[in-house]
Amino acid sequence: MEEGQVVKWLKSEGDEVTNGDIIAEIETDKATMELTARGDGILRAIMVGEGATAPVGSVIAVIAAADEDISGITSAAEGGNQTATSDVGGNSAASAPAEEEEAPTGATPTGAAPAASTAAPVATPGGRIKASPLAKRLAADSGLDLAAVSGSGPAGRIVKRDIELVLTEGVASPARTAVASAPASGVDYEDVSLSQMRKTIARRLAESIGPVPHFFLTIDVDMGRAMEARRSINAMLEKEGRKVSLNDLIIRATAAALRRHPACNAHWLVDSIRRFNRVHIGVAVAVEDGLITPIVRDADAKGVAQIGGEVREMAGRAREKKLKPEEYTGATFSISNLGMFGIHEFTAVINPPEAGILAIGGVEQKPVVVDGEVVVRNRMRVTMSCDHRVIDGATGAAFLATLKSMLEEPAAILV
Repeated sequence: MEEGQVVKWLKSEGDEVTNGDIIAEIETDKATMELTARGDGILRAIMVGEGATAPVGSVIAVIAAADEDISGITSAAEGGNQTATSDVGGNSAASAPAEEEEAPTGATPTGAAPAASTAAPVATPGGRIKASPLAKRLAADSGLDLAAVSGSGPAGRIVKRDIELVLTEGVASPARTAVASAPASGVDYEDVSLSQMRKTIARRLAESIGPVPHFFLTIDVDMGRAMEARRSINAMLEKEGRKVSLNDLIIRATAAALRRHPACNAHWLVDSIRRFNRVHIGVAVAVEDGLITPIVRDADAKGVAQIGGEVREMAGRAREKKLKPEEYTGATFSISNLGMFGIHEFTAVINPPEAGILAIGGVEQKPVVVDGEVVVRNRMRVTMSCDHRVIDGATGAAFLATLKSMLEEPAAILV
């Protein structure tokens, strides 16, 4: 992760805290995490308000004794030192998860995001307006005059949130104010701020689809026996109030096939290829802001019912942003299934450093020729995206042939 957003402060300035106390909730790229105090004392200063983002290593709060001097930390923050974690007096500073955006450094009222100052922007003696590097870049990219922006940072310094406030609400520019106050029907478009998850998805896609040499292999699978197996399993689990899905069977079959084809259960490490002896399947789950992949660890050693239970439990917590980092990192291979949305065939983007991912389409009835006769069968298309630096065409084809045989005869999974 590179940056985080303060969702909520659970302690107020002036509150006593003990090492290990939960003091805030921080939204990362995939989940909402609890931030714990790193020392005993009083929460003397909150430097990043609710809703604001900060880079990894930024000082977002200071814990110290009531009579301790914390000016060393605040001075460092004003001078652009966002990585300090303590001063000479032993004060504790809470660091936020994030990077690429600077954290607002002015102390703010507890429980509220910092508001834009009504004061005019502050200029240095040489006439230069005080603004953070990120604020300057955002202003330049949007064609915004910094002289028209009010700063809310220390000593009136213009920070990222001030630029965003002008761009979204038009509080400093008369022209933008007119647009912001126009009726909804007269607005041509709406700019939606990126969530931490969407920023990460955009960055990861750029790291994958460009640098990774993808190629794609597609097979057509007869799912008749797999559907019968699912019905039989669910009949046995009915008394327990449990059931499995076709996707659970696909996960189990994929794991078994990867055990037989370790060349596909691998990561690209630039100067080497790492082949794994354990099979950890990442299962793509759609959430409000994008996508997350909870991991079924050692999927080849688990039964279909156990896999189904884990996937549903983790998917539920994923949508609530309650997954722990170890629950969505470290997959050796991934699966994305869009069959439930009526999609019959698609290609998925590899999640580096993994070397492959399966795109699962929906099951549909199709006329096929069997023993010289046209019959209707339940068919499903599976497309494998391969990193050609790790998986050659014949290697991927052999893996898919094994997967196909296991899905068409589920008993083969047990062999």
